[in-house]
Amino acid sequence: MLESSITPDMITFIGVLSACTHSGMVAEGRNFFDSMITQHGIQPEVSHYGCMVDLLGRSGNLNEAFEVIQNMPMKPNAVVWGALLGACRMHRDAELAEIAAKQMLELEPDNSSVYVLLCNIYAACCKWDNLRDVRQQMMDRGIKKTPGCSSIEVNGNVHEFVAGDRSHPQSEKIYSKLDKTIEDLKVVGYSPDTSEVFLDVGEEDKESAVCRHSEKLAMAFGLLSLGDGATIRIMKNLRICVDCHSMAKLVSRVYDREVIVRDGTRFHHFRHGSCSCKDYW
Repeated sequence: MLESSITPDMITFIGVLSACTHSGMVAEGRNFFDSMITQHGIQPEVSHYGCMVDLLGRSGNLNEAFEVIQNMPMKPNAVVWGALLGACRMHRDAELAEIAAKQMLELEPDNSSVYVLLCNIYAACCKWDNLRDVRQQMMDRGIKKTPGCSSIEVNGNVHEFVAGDRSHPQSEKIYSKLDKTIEDLKVVGYSPDTSEVFLDVGEEDKESAVCRHSEKLAMAFGLLSLGDGATIRIMKNLRICVDCHSMAKLVSRVYDREVIVRDGTRFHHFRHGSCSCKDYW
């Protein structure tokens, strides 16, 4: 744009900062943010600060991200605090997550995703008492977790799955295929990531829970129903979990399939054992 003498505006910088965020380009993001004022005379708005919090948080610079929030010239909104909370989940910072969650709930007291993210973090940090307290708060306030749902289209028909779903007419075949797939993937190193399972139970029960996620059921159905080499396309209403993301990468490599998952955050294009997000989502 600059080489073409086109002046960038506020929307331009949202796009640029977002691109830096999802590519892990921290230094470049800082420079672009600074250049808004120094080179282009554009005063950053709350959305630009939100991009910076997301950029720094995802890269593990949580304290710097928190400082950005504290030094903002305007009051941070729920999106800004949400970016910090999401980063705390990635890097398992329970202390800072509590601060972000408290601020978010003051702005959006009925936002179920805040409670769920906090539960994810407590589970990952094995803080079971804290997790139980949050779940009790959800019950007391009538807050319900939005159920995860994954859908896949086969021969013009859309098939929907939820975790542990056995309502599908081909349920037995789907679970059999899923079990076989997991066995195949374990041979090449797959190990279920149970770090965010809410239940304080044995590892075997945790594995059983995480291996029945809706994405995995949809993936197994795709492997079962689509022809060899056909691309598997899945829609997920929430953010794909870490374990399902890892499994999709291995499925794309072991079975030489392209797998595309559109979750609540972005498109994930799995091919030859890697994802288009470069594990940075």
